[in-house]
Amino acid sequence: MLIKILSFILLLQACAPGVMIKKDKPMPLPSVFIPGQTPAKDSTADMAWDKVFKDQVLIGLINEAMAHNQELKILEQNIAIANNEVLARSGEYLPKAGIKANTGVEKAERFGKEGANEPLHFGNAAGVMTWEVDIWNKLRNATKAAYYEYLASLEGRRFMITNLVAEISSSYFDLMALDNELQIINNYIDLLEKAQSMASAQQRAGRATSLPVKRFEGEVLKNQARKYKIQQKIVVAKNRMNTLLGRYPQEIERDPKAFQNYSIAKIKASIPTKLLDNRPDIRRASYELEAAKLSVSSARAAFYPSLSIDAEAGFEKFNSAHFTTPVTALYGVAAGLTMPLLNRRAIKAQYYTANARQVSAVYDYEQTMIKAFAEVVNQLSKVQNYTAMYDLKSRQVQALNEAFEVSTLLFRSARVDYIEALLTQRDALDAQLELVETKKQQLTAVVDLYKALGGGWRAQDESEIAKSNY
Repeated sequence: MLIKILSFILLLQACAPGVMIKKDKPMPLPSVFIPGQTPAKDSTADMAWDKVFKDQVLIGLINEAMAHNQELKILEQNIAIANNEVLARSGEYLPKAGIKANTGVEKAERFGKEGANEPLHFGNAAGVMTWEVDIWNKLRNATKAAYYEYLASLEGRRFMITNLVAEISSSYFDLMALDNELQIINNYIDLLEKAQSMASAQQRAGRATSLPVKRFEGEVLKNQARKYKIQQKIVVAKNRMNTLLGRYPQEIERDPKAFQNYSIAKIKASIPTKLLDNRPDIRRASYELEAAKLSVSSARAAFYPSLSIDAEAGFEKFNSAHFTTPVTALYGVAAGLTMPLLNRRAIKAQYYTANARQVSAVYDYEQTMIKAFAEVVNQLSKVQNYTAMYDLKSRQVQALNEAFEVSTLLFRSARVDYIEALLTQRDALDAQLELVETKKQQLTAVVDLYKALGGGWRAQDESEIAKSNY
């Protein structure tokens, strides 16, 4: 008989469907980011952000965001939820014990045998235990899957920290760039007003008409309106930073004068496979892939028989009058074997769903790696190009400033037309604004490269979070 039962179980195992699509070898990363480039031995991504950024004001702002940013707090609660799911799953394959107690009265039908219609008082109390034996590792695999989901949530928090550090840094540079643009516009307005005064003096002396006066006046008014536009951008930038810092709108400490000479530690990129260790989004996708694989194994085990053991031990007492009879001991042990027969279609649907999620997790892992690699290549190129661009723009600004000084002297002595002086002033203004924008893009590119390499989360002490989740 036992041989028949075992044969039937093995037959049920054979009836479990196979995996529809098997894709468990993700695309490997290339050996280098840019062909011909020699990778550094150590990646800057291994450094904490407070070692990469030397600006103490920026470091203070980032620290404040780590302490008060609401999105980060929400992620921490999601981590706690994921950890609770692990605890709940781990309790499912352990025996469940409890205590039960019953009391009541039983009375037979009116027309029963003699004495049977007398009320019967009873009471019992017992300890009970039930245990589903995890013979196919269905429950353990589900627990491991929940644990990998918990690890993925930790990586999600680290990814949020990386993005938060980059966003605060970029917003900080954007704000200082706007301050410099505002200062350039103010200086330009002062120069235009002086040119307008010279044109007015030439008009009074009969050496010019009112046309240059009105042209310079129009240029002054245009840039005064432009100034208010920049001031509005500054307000928006400050409030964006305050939102990231988790506080109401207030002033942001900064030093705009240090912007043009601002520098960040040189970011070094090592071999691409370091992304697997440094990028939290890749690590998260990896954990989610492992969780999906275990979910498939757990869903497959639903096709197999489940073994449960129930036990009960306690005391029971009966008496038709006042419970005067002696207490009777009660105990019992039972084992049950449950096999799915009629609901296999629902189990197949759950299994196919788990398998599809596994395949989707593989593609998500590959896509995450491709995006990460492309981001690093883009930012490496951006840092190099904007560094060269800034050098050229600096030389352009110097040349146009010299041309502006010459045109001012010539216009004062009426040796050049006011149009030429005005265009020279405009060219100098545009070049100065472009230089500020290029500097901002250069600094942002360095920050984005640091982020793309997976840096920015190692300065955080996660011990307190770990303690709160266990």
